[in-house]
Amino acid sequence: MKFKHHARQRAIILHGTCYENEYRSPEFPSLSNSHWLPWLQKQLLIEGWEAHTPEVYEAYKPTYEKWLIELERYLPLNEQMILVGYSCGAGFLVRYLSENPEIRVGKVILVAPWLDPAREQTTDMFDFDIDPELSSRANEIHLLVSSDDDSDVQQSTKQILESVRDVQHHQYDGKGHFSYHDLQTDAFPELLTIITGEKS
Repeated sequence: MKFKHHARQRAIILHGTCYENEYRSPEFPSLSNSHWLPWLQKQLLIEGWEAHTPEVYEAYKPTYEKWLIELERYLPLNEQMILVGYSCGAGFLVRYLSENPEIRVGKVILVAPWLDPAREQTTDMFDFDIDPELSSRANEIHLLVSSDDDSDVQQSTKQILESVRDVQHHQYDGKGHFSYHDLQTDAFPELLTIITGEKS
C-alpha cells in the first residue's frame, strides 16, 4: 500500500472491553494489542503518522473515567486528530464528544459501537444523552457495523444514527464484531482506507 505523507496527522485508536478472565489471562494479548489495532497502528506509523493505542486499566469493568484518563494523555485534540473507537471505545467517544462541545477533531470512526443498551454493566459508562450536534464538531463521522453483529451493537448503531446527523454509515455482512475471530485476519484495509481517504 502506498499513501502520501500526512504532515502531523495524529490518530488515537481506542480498544473496547472484555471479560475479566480474558483480561487476567496471559493467554490473551492486552486489548490494545488485539484484533486489528496493532496492524492499523503499524500501517499509520509506516506512513509517518503519530498513531497511539492507549491501554485502559481494568477495562473489563468499563467506567467513563478510565477511558477519559487515557484519552486526556493526548490533549489537546484538534482538527488534525483522527479518533478511532472500537466497541466500548466507540461508545466512549460518542459520550466524550457529546459532553465536550468545545472539542473539534478531524475524523471520528466508530467501529461496532457499543452503548450497553441493556445496561449489562453496573457502571455509569453510558449514562448520558447523545448530542445531536455532535457531527458539527468533526469533519467526518463514520460508523462501521456488520449485519451479523450482536443485537446490542445493532441497537447502539440505531441509536447513534437516529440521534446524530451526517454520519457516514458503512454496512458490512459477515464481519461480526470485527474481531480477529470474525475477520480471520488482523488486517482491516477498509478501515485504513476510511482513515487515509486513499485507496490501496
